[in-house]
Amino acid sequence: MGLAPYGEPKYAQLILDSLIDLKADGSFRLDMSYFDYCTGLTMTNDRFAKLFGQPVRSPNELLTPFHMDIAASIQAVLEEAVLRLTRSLALQTGARNLCLAGGVALNCVANGKVLHDGRFDSIWIQPAAGDAGGAVGAALAAYHQFRQQPRHIAAGDGMSGAFLGPEFSQEVIEQRLRAAGGRFDALSEDAMIETTAAALADQLAVGWFQGRMEFGPRSLGARSILGDPRSPSMQKNLNLKVKFRESFRPFAPAVTREDVADWFELDGDSPYMLLVAGVRGDRRHMMSADEQALFGIDKLNVVRSTIPAVTHVDYSARIQTVSADTNLRFHRLLSRFKALTGCPVLVNTSFNVRGEPIVCTPEDAFRCFMGNELDMLVVGNCILRKEQQDPALKRDYSAAFTPD
Repeated sequence: MGLAPYGEPKYAQLILDSLIDLKADGSFRLDMSYFDYCTGLTMTNDRFAKLFGQPVRSPNELLTPFHMDIAASIQAVLEEAVLRLTRSLALQTGARNLCLAGGVALNCVANGKVLHDGRFDSIWIQPAAGDAGGAVGAALAAYHQFRQQPRHIAAGDGMSGAFLGPEFSQEVIEQRLRAAGGRFDALSEDAMIETTAAALADQLAVGWFQGRMEFGPRSLGARSILGDPRSPSMQKNLNLKVKFRESFRPFAPAVTREDVADWFELDGDSPYMLLVAGVRGDRRHMMSADEQALFGIDKLNVVRSTIPAVTHVDYSARIQTVSADTNLRFHRLLSRFKALTGCPVLVNTSFNVRGEPIVCTPEDAFRCFMGNELDMLVVGNCILRKEQQDPALKRDYSAAFTPD
């Protein structure tokens, strides 16, 4: 999904001819002779590689134009399948509201195409739309079918931001950080918000750990790494120095719900970072002829908008709208950042490095903070600055986190 805009869908017809029998109503059948995920340990097999004339790419192998074109082709076929399905559903049912779940519902580009297709007035996407989200369905099934409890449909988002995980009191946070060797200042909430917003305005990379952990694969302002979206270098620096992953991967903007339509081609809710929409035209920068002629990863460093760190190469963004009703502290931070900079948007990415799960406990957050190049860590009302930490701990954790 993230790599697709760098390539061209050159292999889309080959995929439709060889890998998938896609019907007009969106129903489909895969030719499983090209895949290995049902009975083996890999997604595809040697026959798949032979079809495209290229071997499987290893995780650390450089990306080539072929990989970009494959990504663009698979994404194009996926979007066509999803649109055929949703158009068929709209025609058959007449429903104007759509709920999506399952792993493919994490493809926020396809979700954005469904929204803009206009067959439905509103779309709600389960925030843990992969296999883990089945736990919600299992709990609901037991509650309603086994316990025979009535169904109550309330207005708005019944999951209330999906902050269902563990949380830690300020007292416990301070105890655990001290035990881990952290050096911190414990501030009032107002002072913590002010200090964090000022650090972000100075383009520092900040680990942000607040309240209950999010349920699902997206960090939503409880276990997040935050940055200034106005910085042209923020995307590359966060990917390479903090996340230890490929530089092409885009970051999502978190924006106050009341400001989303002023910055993006979206005027609605996207609380779970599962819808893609364009950056507004008046926020975009026109590219020169030389910039337009660039290909592949060379496109990455072109400044495309006033918020380049969250603007993908096709001017799109994976948007998270933040409401004061569901995440007051994060909303306060965004509002204060807006007061300082005029921008109500922050880079929001998951608080982890490649190969590691999202941090859960204060110790997890401190360990990750010390193992990469984050400048500041905010846990509850505690502020930790990298330069104030024990250099010996930094060396130990950096060695543990350094990717192969």
